[in-house]
Amino acid sequence: MSDVHLKLAKVHRHYGQGETLVRVLEAADLEVKGGELVAIVAPSGAGKSTLLHISGLLERPQGGEVEITGVPTSKLNERGRTLLRRDTIGYVYQFHHLLPEFSALENVTMPQLIAGRDGAAAEKRAMQLLDILGIAPRAQHRPAELSGGEQQRVAIARAAANHPRIILADEPTGNLDPATSDVVFDALASLIREEGAAALIATHNHELARRANRIVALRGGLIEPITL
Repeated sequence: MSDVHLKLAKVHRHYGQGETLVRVLEAADLEVKGGELVAIVAPSGAGKSTLLHISGLLERPQGGEVEITGVPTSKLNERGRTLLRRDTIGYVYQFHHLLPEFSALENVTMPQLIAGRDGAAAEKRAMQLLDILGIAPRAQHRPAELSGGEQQRVAIARAAANHPRIILADEPTGNLDPATSDVVFDALASLIREEGAAALIATHNHELARRANRIVALRGGLIEPITL
């Protein structure tokens, strides 16, 4: 298996038509390898979320190819895309979206149970992830009893629960203060190294982006490497 977990080749994505045509992606190329964290920095409206949606098979491009762990996806039907997304991709959003009535441990265990994993094994995996992220002592607390940074680390653990080969994060520290952002970003980077996943993270925070293995920007529909 290739160590390239996510590959975009000549991807096109346009919105509107005629004078209102917006070319978000125009022959865009990108590769992200296992264990690599790539940060996307671009102004609001430049297409970061579109890029993540296409990478996560939530949206189809109008041209080009998206490969997930070496599997071309352009000719997959919706069921095929859904199964590939379920089995290989984890998501972290700006807001944690944890289920309020369940503990941190239960929030991380649940995706594994849905995927058919044994309950004891699922709980063990959840505790391992919470430990990696430094919040194992808070495992029995519900989201309302956790700080913003703790909630987001639980959300990261949940995204990684089913051993995804790709983790996509859309402004995962956007709702946090600078000190907490540092803690959460470092925890996410540590988890990615530990799990060997490929990570694509959209962020406005240049200080955090500099901690990634690479930084890319969206310019004129292309994905270009940059140095901050």
